Amino acid sequence: MSFLFEGLNIPEVVVVQATKHGDSRGFFSETYSQRAFFDAGLRVGFVQDNHAFSSQKGTVRGLHFQTPPFAQAKLVRVTRGAIFDVAVDLRIGSPTYGRHAAAVISANSWNQIFVPVGFAHGFATLESDTEVLYKVSALYSPDHDKGLLWNDPELGIDWPVTYDAILSDKDRGQPRLTDLPNFFEYEGGG
Repeated sequence: MSFLFEGLNIPEVVVVQATKHGDSRGFFSETYSQRAFFDAGLRVGFVQDNHAFSSQKGTVRGLHFQTPPFAQAKLVRVTRGAIFDVAVDLRIGSPTYGRHAAAVISANSWNQIFVPVGFAHGFATLESDTEVLYKVSALYSPDHDKGLLWNDPELGIDWPVTYDAILSDKDRGQPRLTDLPNFFEYEGGG
């Protein structure tokens, strides 16, 4: 098997471990297989790839999401450096509404994280010169682009940023969870 799938404390958020085959020339790795993901219950069609570079350790990007009909699931991996990755459940009626799942995703670990629709997503860089690649299931739509305040105390996220986080003005001004409209409904299941 080329992939191992491990649900986090919110089972819909999944860490994916891809197999890496190496020899004296370098390595080869299959980082996504629709068949393997479908077999694991992650039935998402990805339509766009994004690439983010952060030059400084302590850069925070997020917490971001898009609203329907452009809501996005994401598959996030790191090709250089490391991130502390967070997904916050925004599905009204969910038993884990307002809670988060987090994992360290790194080039050295060669792991990925799957974030389903209905979650705000963000990360903090743990190393300088970190590059993040991620697939999304809907095209970018500026009219549906929303966010949640990354350090909202109600979320209880223990960010590994022990100094002033490096943020965009947009991320600095996002609303708190209590001020966020209801964009997503929980549809049951796990």
